Amino acid sequence: MRRVREGHDEEPRVVNDRKTEAFPWRVFVSELAGTALLLLIGLSLVILMFGSGSPLVSLIPNEGLRRLITGFLFGTTGACIALSPVGKVSGAHINPAVTLAFRLMGKLDLQTTLGYIGAQLIGAVLGSLPLLLWGRMGSSVDFGATLPGPGVPLTRAFLGEMITTFAMVALLAVFLAFRRLRPFTPAIFPPLYALMVWAEAPISGTSTNPARSLGPSVISGQWQGWWIYWIGPLAGMLVAVLACSFLGKRIEVAKLYYFDSDRDRLFRRQAAPKPPRGTAA
Repeated sequence: MRRVREGHDEEPRVVNDRKTEAFPWRVFVSELAGTALLLLIGLSLVILMFGSGSPLVSLIPNEGLRRLITGFLFGTTGACIALSPVGKVSGAHINPAVTLAFRLMGKLDLQTTLGYIGAQLIGAVLGSLPLLLWGRMGSSVDFGATLPGPGVPLTRAFLGEMITTFAMVALLAVFLAFRRLRPFTPAIFPPLYALMVWAEAPISGTSTNPARSLGPSVISGQWQGWWIYWIGPLAGMLVAVLACSFLGKRIEVAKLYYFDSDRDRLFRRQAAPKPPRGTAA
């Protein structure tokens, strides 16, 4: 703290030496845009691969192969967002489960965590609205809404979401914890989602992302088993964070890429060890 005089006859006023930190709107807008792009591009791929009347259905008649390709392209979309300028600004979580994992590992404060999740949910809805332009082809697959497979018990669909989200978060923790692996973090998404969508999509639809499930449910009105796509991913994330807790201290920043380009220091400041109480900051 210091005192400053603004004029000869004015009383001194107290000025705080520490700069007032602006609310990180640019970060949240980037996260909103990234999530919107994930839903718009990723679910358009789902519609093209499985929608009634799509030429790709007859071109690739094997449904398993189409699931494999769709998962790979969906994962590639997420990887491209992480590598894009959007990912450079926000870190490209584009998934509340990922944001909460960083929060539990002590890499984000509560305000930033809530801002990220709010941006992701809004972005998911906004990114899904243009899917209505697919018309009948889109509505034939509920615009990519995640639903339990025909005859699949809800408990099995729940476990499917929990296991796939566990795999995703655990792999992220491993790649982010080791400096030599960090630059390759986005590369895990295409093969991982190709495998998971191929094997698990008939069970739950392979969401692993509450925002990804929210967007198409809003525009399609399909809410069957909606709780699975919130509780399942969050439970899988929690188990992964507990299982990988020994890696938490090695993760330096709440980003999936561009680890050394944080201009505003938002992430590194939050991830830094907190000084003991009673110690000057």
